[in-house]
Amino acid sequence: MIPNLGLVFFPAFDWMLSPTHPERQERLLYTRDQLVEEGIFDLPQIREYRPRMADIKDLERVHIGVPSIAKLITPAHLVSAGGCLTAADAVMKGEVKRAFALVRPPGHHAMRVVQGIRGFCTINIEAIMVEYLRAKYGVKKIAIVDTDVHHGDGSQDIFYHDPNTLYISFHQDGRTLYPGTGFPNEAGSPAAWGMNLNLPLLPGTGDDGIHRLFDGLIRPILDEFQPEIIINSAGQDNHFSDPLASMSVTAQGYASLADKLKADIAVLEGGYSVEAALPYVNTGIILAMAGLDYSQVVEPDQSSLRPQGINCNNRVDQLIDEVGQIWSNKEKTRTQALNQCGHQWQRNKSIYYDEEGIRETQKETAHYCNNCSGYLTIETTATNTRFGNQKACIVILDSDTCEHCRKNAMDYAAKEKKSNKWDYVLIQDKVKSTVEKL
Repeated sequence: MIPNLGLVFFPAFDWMLSPTHPERQERLLYTRDQLVEEGIFDLPQIREYRPRMADIKDLERVHIGVPSIAKLITPAHLVSAGGCLTAADAVMKGEVKRAFALVRPPGHHAMRVVQGIRGFCTINIEAIMVEYLRAKYGVKKIAIVDTDVHHGDGSQDIFYHDPNTLYISFHQDGRTLYPGTGFPNEAGSPAAWGMNLNLPLLPGTGDDGIHRLFDGLIRPILDEFQPEIIINSAGQDNHFSDPLASMSVTAQGYASLADKLKADIAVLEGGYSVEAALPYVNTGIILAMAGLDYSQVVEPDQSSLRPQGINCNNRVDQLIDEVGQIWSNKEKTRTQALNQCGHQWQRNKSIYYDEEGIRETQKETAHYCNNCSGYLTIETTATNTRFGNQKACIVILDSDTCEHCRKNAMDYAAKEKKSNKWDYVLIQDKVKSTVEKL
């Protein structure tokens, strides 16, 4: 019998931002103790895997580190990403039906260009897994459902131009919580409009609200998109006891959501109520993903659970209508946007690295082509990095970038190199899985 669920644990004993920081090893140790106490690892439906280390090339399919990704990470980051790849291999090889990577450090705030740590994240472990699935197994259509209380601005940034990745994030409204982004109008670039769906919820939204949203919008969209794989970016800080947010979801709410979503692979993100929530939320999700009874999983203390206000469901209904319209009209809007912008589309970004005080500005340009997905160029300036102030010009060649676009991109890189305006001119080639310095 094929086990229903593979589990990958990596608590990262040797990595922390500080001994008392919310992102610390106890986030997983209490969960593991709970699972051992409940005899979860003895169940035939569940198999445990040891994580392996990812390679730098796995990271460089996704990230461009300035000056290099290798200089910005620790071995713990390679194991955290490698744990996700282990989970992916277990599912794709048919060893288990689903998998859950309970690993840290987390990743969904890490963007395409990396200057340091932001939102506790340096590399985006889900995005690394997505590109690994494509490179190794040829998977094309992938859906990511992000259930973390914070908007996954890094995942949004990485997949903003990708029409084959559906990214859906529900989260506490960015006007009330870090990182301050994640609104419905952030729906993707012209070539991928409607594939980035943000659902900002009012503080205090609980089980009823998130299930109303899932049943009324997320499930129908997933059914229509028909992804080959569903990934759950499984942040658990929507829990009512989480110290960093203001939502009202319970362990039962999370478990029943996992039961409905039926993700092929889940990857742990946030969740910082180390004792009161995580052991119970994780246990509920694990049982649900393994097809086992989770009805008895209840937090021992629900004294701080607030009832959800009616205004929360009003917001949910508003989002179902507004974002549903974005999804329904995506093809028409995409065609209009591409016709209007011609062969180029630009956006300017200001990015703050809260853990290190780095301020970055980017000008990102998508270069469109009728014969391929084109290429990207990014001009970035960052202050107060570990290496001082840095200016870099970046060219990104996709896996299907045609020879004509490759030549144009390389000519652009050579011209910028000769200009002497940049400390670094970097070329990411997704065919080679490399980032090279010109």
